[in-house]
Amino acid sequence: MTAQPFDAEATGPLRGVKVVDLTINVLGPLATQILGDMGADVIKVEPPGGDPMRKLGPGHEIDLAAHFMAMNRNKRSLELDLKRPEALAALKALLATADVVVLSMRASAAERLGLDHASLAAANPRLIYAAATGYAHDGPDRDRPAYDDVIQGESGLAGMIQRANGEARYAPMAIADKFCGTQLASAIGMALYARERTGRGQAVRLPMLETMTAFNIVDHFWEAVFDKPCAKVGFPRMFTPHRRPYPTRDGHLSLLAITDAQWRRLFAAIGRPELADDPRFASLEGRTDNIDALYGLLGEAIAGETTAHWRQALDAADIPNAAMATLEDIFASPYLNDTGFFQRLEHPTAGPIRQMRPPIGFSDTPANLHRPQPALGADGRDVLREAGLDADAIAAALHGRSGQ
Repeated sequence: MTAQPFDAEATGPLRGVKVVDLTINVLGPLATQILGDMGADVIKVEPPGGDPMRKLGPGHEIDLAAHFMAMNRNKRSLELDLKRPEALAALKALLATADVVVLSMRASAAERLGLDHASLAAANPRLIYAAATGYAHDGPDRDRPAYDDVIQGESGLAGMIQRANGEARYAPMAIADKFCGTQLASAIGMALYARERTGRGQAVRLPMLETMTAFNIVDHFWEAVFDKPCAKVGFPRMFTPHRRPYPTRDGHLSLLAITDAQWRRLFAAIGRPELADDPRFASLEGRTDNIDALYGLLGEAIAGETTAHWRQALDAADIPNAAMATLEDIFASPYLNDTGFFQRLEHPTAGPIRQMRPPIGFSDTPANLHRPQPALGADGRDVLREAGLDADAIAAALHGRSGQ
């Protein structure tokens, strides 16, 4: 497939919204990329030397490494040294023209720079101030540092993996950063909607620990939801060692039945229709209490045939199922490639690149890929000129910054 150019202009539902992105690493950049995909004009303000993700992975030699490329499309770059008064003044002038500012710095650092909500709202009452931190801004740990692994551990996720598999481990992805980033983007959209009704901006604060704990615990409340003393917590189905992709004769199969009718059809499909009348498995309550035995029997049956056999049989029984995919399999998926999920684009510096199109569809204002990942500081002069700074102020703000 020939690499295509990026679209000429934004078409998404946030077109016309100006976002100033003061974040680095994963959580904040992912959130602002979502906003950029939805049409917002995202201005990535980077420290001297740029976002550290510019150096993480293949492509680091051109400051467009794999991690950066995955989370920073549809943005412009402005490099500022906020330790310099001229640069900080330029940033505040830019923020006075913005709709949204996104931060991931500690609260005390924002206050020291005059980038706290009260200060910025005084100059721009319509500003949406979105801050992601490790812990609640009004709690005792407001300035404690936190990264993804720390939050995975403290929010109970690593402990749940230990309970299921016998060994405390992190999920093999930055799941806390990614989930919190998508939540932050969603919350910003809600705040913009509220501003349409009230005319006023507001602060949006996302603490990672609370956000991930809410995500992790929602299906594990169990007895604790009724506030019982010494309550048993944890959904039993999630912790059986048999809950996994089932080995087949030539691969692995993922499947799930929920309702009584689905289980009746599934038992018939594996040649064990009598199990539908077994008191252990005839009801949702019984299946939950006997989940180890149930999934063990299912795994034994699945192991005897090929993946293709079971896909055909389970499709005929209308049971949700799929062959397990490896990371390599995903990129070769006929379905994902047929639907255009992976797009091959021409980047002005990196050459042909592959990107995932935004998965959410809008009938009238579709999201699109309209800006390649920016070189460090490539848009500084344009951004500050649009914010109303004159040539002398721009030169003073960018003093010593390369490429601007």
